[in-house]
Amino acid sequence: MGDPVLAARGLTRHFGGLTACDGVALALERGQLHALLGPNGAGKSTLINLLSGDLRPSAGSIRLRGVEIATLAPDRRARMGIGRSYQKTNIFPGFSVLENARMAAQSRRPRPWALFADAARDAVALDRGRRGLELAGLAEHVERQAGALSHGEQRQLEIAMVLATEPEVLLLDEPLAGMGAEESRRMVGLLRRLAADHAILLVEHDMDAVFALADVITVMVNGQVLESGPPAQIRASEQVQRAYLGHGEDGGG
Repeated sequence: MGDPVLAARGLTRHFGGLTACDGVALALERGQLHALLGPNGAGKSTLINLLSGDLRPSAGSIRLRGVEIATLAPDRRARMGIGRSYQKTNIFPGFSVLENARMAAQSRRPRPWALFADAARDAVALDRGRRGLELAGLAEHVERQAGALSHGEQRQLEIAMVLATEPEVLLLDEPLAGMGAEESRRMVGLLRRLAADHAILLVEHDMDAVFALADVITVMVNGQVLESGPPAQIRASEQVQRAYLGHGEDGGG
């Protein structure tokens, strides 16, 4: 095992009397896809929001390459190398595919929107945008309007926008949601390619995809880590099986 790029320890978040995340420890390594599973209300969404900066922890540590980032805002974390996709596709439908990727690349700079009018002339942002689209398999669609893409292509575009910021860590929240079989196949291939050069945390309901892709799986129940290990260990775990039988299908949270 190598040194983790992103490591959380004792990560806790209270909402009033509810503890949604309770002392969670997690380590993400470059070249490794780490999947996060759990029944409804397990704390998965809270955890990914804590790592991205969308929520502040009540207690605990988050270190990126050894630097404490738990109090930093999401934009600071993004500029340091954390990329995040969301359950709901977050694109600019009226702009071209390339303009979406270029604006995402621009966002990693301080005061990005002050440069909005000049962004088309920003060769660095344009190059990063094109590279993100190429990695995501959308190089042939650069001139298309983003709103005209299929659902699966829009999910690819969102990942391309994240890649345009040149992240080391990818926090991916249900990238296969709502996809058909062919779109899912393409996304699985993309995630497999990205895992070679990034540290990835994947929250996903598609269990077949998770067990096919993941190097490590962490299972959460009631805000705590129930078990963490390679897919074979998780598949054979009696306590994981009991947790799913007791809570039903995997869902949000």
